[in-house]
Amino acid sequence: MTELATMEFHPQPQPGRARPWAFPAPERGTLDNGLTVLRCHRPGQQVVAVEVLLDAPLEAEPAGLEGVATIMARAFSEGTDKHSAEEFAAELERCGATLDSHADHPGVRLSLEVPVSRLPKGLGLLADALRAPAFADSEVERLVSNRLDEIPHETANPARRAAKELSRQLFPASSRMSRPRQGTEETVEAIDSAAVRAFHQRHVRPSTATAVVVGDLTGVDLDELLGETLGAWTGAAAKPRPVPPVTADDTGRVIIVDRPGAVQTQLLIGRVGADRHDRVWPAQVLGTYCLGGTLTSRLDRVLREEKGYTYGVRAFGQVLRSAPDGTGAAMLAISGSVDTPNTGPALDDLWKVLRTLAAEGLTDAERDVAVQNLVGVAPLKFETAAAVASTLADQVEQYLPDDHQARVYRELAATGTVEATAAVVNAFPVDRLVTVLVGDAAQIEEPVKALGIGEVSVVPAE
Repeated sequence: MTELATMEFHPQPQPGRARPWAFPAPERGTLDNGLTVLRCHRPGQQVVAVEVLLDAPLEAEPAGLEGVATIMARAFSEGTDKHSAEEFAAELERCGATLDSHADHPGVRLSLEVPVSRLPKGLGLLADALRAPAFADSEVERLVSNRLDEIPHETANPARRAAKELSRQLFPASSRMSRPRQGTEETVEAIDSAAVRAFHQRHVRPSTATAVVVGDLTGVDLDELLGETLGAWTGAAAKPRPVPPVTADDTGRVIIVDRPGAVQTQLLIGRVGADRHDRVWPAQVLGTYCLGGTLTSRLDRVLREEKGYTYGVRAFGQVLRSAPDGTGAAMLAISGSVDTPNTGPALDDLWKVLRTLAAEGLTDAERDVAVQNLVGVAPLKFETAAAVASTLADQVEQYLPDDHQARVYRELAATGTVEATAAVVNAFPVDRLVTVLVGDAAQIEEPVKALGIGEVSVVPAE
């Protein structure tokens, strides 16, 4: 008689105990040349991320040369006193490194990623770029030409055009924030290598800079390595620079940027909000996420799922400039696009969402989902060294303490529905929103006027 085969079952694996997570805490120090250094050891992260923040804000650009900070940032990787532009690129490639840079209102930032085994070489190239960039005439001319080529494409992009118009509307003409971050055709055309060198000499120095280093630093003598590379960078101490206050006009109004024949209307609705240091920030983040932070948020449920006006509408807060005394500002905005015939109905329903929110508040379920998404995803969001380094650099740039990010997650989890409601209603008051519409004025002007959400004016697309 044949015996039946038997199967042996092993015990079902049991889930392990969840370990508490907190945003990594850095160690802070200063090199002999005055450079501030934040280091963060992240075991297993074999690609090291380095962020260097330079105190070269856009408001420091000379009159008539707006965009020079952007050209300087791009020119950092275009050769040094040791390597031509082609040689510098080849050296980066040989050590598997990438070097990116950009300029924004707070200053210029360089971002290096390099395998830890090539960290000495990568830091050496970064130090050379900061210490002795070539700023060759031919390379600066090429970068200026490239930037001039970009401007018409940005003007043709509805989202970029809306952002440009919103800044122009919100801030006074005397404010740098009212004008394009990377300059206009007129100001960029005036930039040459001499202007870039002068801006570098005036604003790029170790005593006002910060370097953030994140990765698996096992066996790395980072003190010695930094001393040999970034520590060799020298420069005179800087005098304190006055920071002008941020002023804005958020009188409720509508500006239509006319695009005859456009089949869609780009929406950008915004105003200036509280400084990053304001106590309301965590509740505002939570409430804004409930309003329009994800596909399941309230705006999307109405405008996308119920009405089918759009592929998605987002609400967000973006820091423009932060200050230790709380005099900085953030941009609070709602953005999306709808088809031209439904521009009026979509705006009508959007305002209804805001009014209903003010009258009835958020639900506990909305608050709970938002907390779960914002706090629960944090360990995944910061899996890479680059993500940790970027956030630490943001904290430095915004004059926040090194443990700020860890505190924010605790504050988000402790924020109640009533607090989140009050914050988002105050952030998006229906009578204090500047609405920019990039679309066909002939089709959308009258329907938008009929809504009564503010005085309507039309400007050319340029």
